[in-house]
Amino acid sequence: MPSPLGNKIKALRKEKKLSLDKLAEMTDSSKGYLWELENKDDPNPSADKLAKLAKALEVTSEFLMTATDMTPDQEVKDMAFFRKYQSLSDTDKVKLQKILDAFD
Repeated sequence: MPSPLGNKIKALRKEKKLSLDKLAEMTDSSKGYLWELENKDDPNPSADKLAKLAKALEVTSEFLMTATDMTPDQEVKDMAFFRKYQSLSDTDKVKLQKILDAFD
């Protein structure tokens, strides 16, 4: 029986129309490893692997690890967006800030 973590990974992967192969490529994992995370009772991914999965699925590691809430709420999406923003180059941050300023 899949775990809550496995159910979330699978649901988010399908929502984003990602194959196991594509998600494996995005997270430096094997297809078999991801299949086990999605389908085994007690998956135990490393913190690094969990962070890569969260980034690829556009959620937070904390969201993946909680047993509640099967779909990410706006706060989780905002936190994932901010983490993505933090990893941008300074040039890209300035471009994004200009785009956001245009909405004001």
